[in-house]
Amino acid sequence: MVLIMKVRQLTFRLLQVYADVVRTGSLTATANRLHLTQPTVSQQLKRLREIVGEPIVRHEEGRLVPTEVGQALYHLSQDLLSRADVFSQYLEEYNRGGRGHFSIGLVNTAQYVLPRLLGPFSQANPQVDVTVEIGNRQQMLNRFERHEDDIYVFSHPPIDDDVLAAPFLSNPLVVVGPQHCRWASVEGLSMDALKEERFLLREPGSATRHTFDAWLYSAGIELRSTQQIASNEAIRLAVASNMGLAVLSRHVVADSPNGVQELPLQGFPLKSRWHFVIRRQRRLPPAAIRFLSHVQGSLAQAFDEPEGEVAVAALLRALKAER
Repeated sequence: MVLIMKVRQLTFRLLQVYADVVRTGSLTATANRLHLTQPTVSQQLKRLREIVGEPIVRHEEGRLVPTEVGQALYHLSQDLLSRADVFSQYLEEYNRGGRGHFSIGLVNTAQYVLPRLLGPFSQANPQVDVTVEIGNRQQMLNRFERHEDDIYVFSHPPIDDDVLAAPFLSNPLVVVGPQHCRWASVEGLSMDALKEERFLLREPGSATRHTFDAWLYSAGIELRSTQQIASNEAIRLAVASNMGLAVLSRHVVADSPNGVQELPLQGFPLKSRWHFVIRRQRRLPPAAIRFLSHVQGSLAQAFDEPEGEVAVAALLRALKAER
C-alpha cells in the first residue's frame, strides 16, 4: 500500500525529465533541452528514486543509462506522455470545434432546408457528431424548457429575456393546390374566392397555422371547411390527392414539387423567417460555435440570404460576449 501511494506521487513533469535523461544520457543535455538547471534535473531524478524505491539510472561509459527498474519506468513514462500528447491534440481540436458533439432541435418545416447547411458542414468536419431532433412547435418548446439541445430553430422564437435569436433564413408561406388546379390560372386570385374550398391545416400550436390564422383574422375572412393534419408531408400528399388546399412553406413545395403547385394568391407569400435560438446561460460546445460560423459564411451563397449572414454574425458576437 505504501509503495502504491508513493507511485501515485509521480507527475508528468517528473516523467518528462526522466524520459529525456534516458534519451540523452546526460543531465546537462536534458537541462539544456528543457530549459532547466542541472541541479534541478538532479533533484528531479532524486525525487523519482525516492518514489520508486529502487535505483533507476546508472553510469555506464560516461552516460546515464536506465537500470532494469528504470527501463520499466521509462516505458511507463513513454506510454503516459504519449497518451497525454494524444489527449492534448484532441483537446486542441475540440476547442477549435473540429471534434465533439452538439444537438439541434428543429420545427418540422426547417427539416427541408437545414440539411443544406448541415451537409457541407459535416463533410468538412467529419469528427463532429450532430444530433438533430425534429418536432412540432410545442414539442420543440418543451425541449427548450428542459434545456435538452444546444441550438433550436423556430420561425417564432420563444418570448424570454434569456433567449438569443438570429433570423437567419426566410420562410415564405404560400397557398398550394393540386397539379392542374382550376385556380392556378385565375388572375387576381383572392382568398375570398377560395374561402369555400377545404383547407388542410396544421395543428393550432404550429407556427405556420399561427401565421395563417393571424392573416385570416386581419383580413376578416373565415374559412368554411378545414381539416387538421399533423405534418407538412402529410398535408402535401393530401393536397396532391385533391383533398383540398393548404398553406405551406415554399421550401416544402420546392423540395417535393410533384403533385402540388403554388397558387398566385393576392397577399401571399406571407413573410416569415426561421431563427436560430440559444439560451443565454448555455455554454455552447465549440463544435456548435463552429457550425454557426459555417452557416454565417455560407448563407449568402447557398440561399442568397445576406441579411441572414448579418444576423448570425451578430449572434456569434453576442455569444462571445456572454462567455
